[in-house]
Amino acid sequence: MSTHDPLLPAAVLQRKAVVYVRQSTPQQVQSNLESQRRQYELVEVARRCGFTNVEIIDDDLGRSASGTVDRPGFDRLVAALCAGQVGAVLCFDASRLARNGRDWHHLLELYGLVEARVIDLDGVYDPCRPNDRLLLGMKGSISEFELGIIRSRMYEAVRSKAKRGELRISIPIGYTWDRHIGLGLDPDRRLQEVIKLVFQKFRELGSARQVLLWMASQNIHFPYPSNGRTLTSFEWRPIRYRNVISILKNPFYAGVYAYGKSEKRTAIVDGRARKSYGHHKPMAAWEVFIKDHHEGYINWAEYERNQALLAGNAYGKVGDTKSGRGGRALLAGLICCARCGRRLNVVYTGRYPRPVYRCDRPNLQLGQRRCFGFGGKRIDEIIAAEMLRAVAPMAIQAAEEAERMLRDEDKDRRRIAELELQQAQYDASLAERRYAACDPDNRLIAAQLEKAWEAALQRVETCRQRLDGMREPDAGGARLDLSGLADDLSAAWKAPRTTMRTRQRLVRALITEIIADVDEAAGEIVLVIHWKGGQHSELRVRKPRTGEHGCSTPEQALAVMRSMAGRWSDRDIAASLNRMGMPTGQGRTWTARRVGSLRQVHGIHGYRSADKNGEWLTLRDAAAKLGVSHHQIRRLIQGGLLVTEQVMPEAPHQIRAADLASDEVVAALKRKGRPCRVDSKKQISMFPGT
Repeated sequence: MSTHDPLLPAAVLQRKAVVYVRQSTPQQVQSNLESQRRQYELVEVARRCGFTNVEIIDDDLGRSASGTVDRPGFDRLVAALCAGQVGAVLCFDASRLARNGRDWHHLLELYGLVEARVIDLDGVYDPCRPNDRLLLGMKGSISEFELGIIRSRMYEAVRSKAKRGELRISIPIGYTWDRHIGLGLDPDRRLQEVIKLVFQKFRELGSARQVLLWMASQNIHFPYPSNGRTLTSFEWRPIRYRNVISILKNPFYAGVYAYGKSEKRTAIVDGRARKSYGHHKPMAAWEVFIKDHHEGYINWAEYERNQALLAGNAYGKVGDTKSGRGGRALLAGLICCARCGRRLNVVYTGRYPRPVYRCDRPNLQLGQRRCFGFGGKRIDEIIAAEMLRAVAPMAIQAAEEAERMLRDEDKDRRRIAELELQQAQYDASLAERRYAACDPDNRLIAAQLEKAWEAALQRVETCRQRLDGMREPDAGGARLDLSGLADDLSAAWKAPRTTMRTRQRLVRALITEIIADVDEAAGEIVLVIHWKGGQHSELRVRKPRTGEHGCSTPEQALAVMRSMAGRWSDRDIAASLNRMGMPTGQGRTWTARRVGSLRQVHGIHGYRSADKNGEWLTLRDAAAKLGVSHHQIRRLIQGGLLVTEQVMPEAPHQIRAADLASDEVVAALKRKGRPCRVDSKKQISMFPGT
């Protein structure tokens, strides 16, 4: 049958005719209604051709025929053809059935096997005839070629517009597209301040998680799109880690217009091509990269520093340093091996775990012997002392900068609170206007609006109380006297409120890395410090011998003990050491028992009566031995009957035990019935003649 012959065999007319309806995208389904209507009108064409049973397959509306997505309607059509139930397939044009050669020619093979016909607006085709098959093949090829041309033109137009920076790509929170002005910052000041605060705190803290913890502690909220898509309206919720990291990693905030940052990947699954999108490409492979395209929250140099710091925090690769995260080791992630170049691991050993720096990688990865290892406490103390010595000349400038940063932080918190109060006041006024515009007789709506108004007013009061609780920065106050700050650096470093994380951040601000080695011949640990700015210095630390531990008493404490022994009791010495902030070798506080034990070990002769060997006694011990009161012993001492020794006036009395058995003391204690008095030879009698 020719393409112009409207007659169909009776065997074909006895089967059903299938009208295949398809549009490529959901937007076409909603907008291109005329094309959809013309496809459904093919039902009348099938009836004019003589078919009584006509079926419409429109399961593939909104699905592409390029072969990359599943088409359940097309699969149902192929199944009906294979079963011999279809006499003819009606379609608007060849592109409705397939946009790729594989599906199209496979469909023609099935048409020829079951002797079905293909009908479109141009005529009726029999795939069993060579001429009709050739014409159908050309139509399929033209449809496939047409798709490629359309896609190529569309993509080239998009790329051309993106290269000029005019393509309206999706933008992050903090920016808006305006039809007249173009791309610009979001006019919401509160939203701008929150984003700027994220970059400012990361600049200070150096860690995305610490930024999150700080903002959560300050009860600072983050905007979320109300409908989840457009950036026209927001609701404020507690900030999350993904909000912080997305802001820090997005180059759009640095004024960069980027296009083509991700790519699609195609895989063959069950004989069909499956495409996946959103695979990120390296920055060098981005198609469009325009710096200073729009106003940014930070500059490009700061963005690069942020990325380097985030990479170092996450991986600690060669050349990077992990940020200070606390713990007990000051130099964790900062000290390297001079022999193999790897970073030293930190392990904790002992009953009271102390850090040990050890090069374990050759042993763990290659089964080789460890390079070396050494205790961390002494190394940390020496590096800290060296760092404090280096920064002592700049202590005053650093303190002034810290004071300025503290004032700026207070101002930022207050500004965020003020903007939040303004937002709450606007919401309350809006709720009031809605309630006033409501019909009072409609109690269902009025009650709900009244409840929303009350909630808005409570929010205003909460924001006002929070703002009142913040102290106003005193710009005109007297400046602090920081001239003696350089002498207090060591005390500030050892202060209980100075956390290990703070110390680690201070070290990393001054030191790039430390190269460590062990000189076995000299018994020393060699440390090469690479300072920020390119300077280098070498330190040599004596390595403890085998069996020597680091829990020894500091020499300063021993010096204080030697100077006070013999004049003060062990209890007084312990109180003095505790007041001076000198702990024991194990980091504990001093007691009289610990002082006495240490004196015996070092051979320090102390307060005589404190030896407890029975030769010398205190006043209390003497009273207990004689079975009398303290008052009686004091009267004997004042009367000169009992000889004592004092290292200084008002110091405790030291009594020799043998003096308690003297005749004068025994006679004085035997007198009863009157006070224990001693006749003084210099006293004149009131009654000399009697």
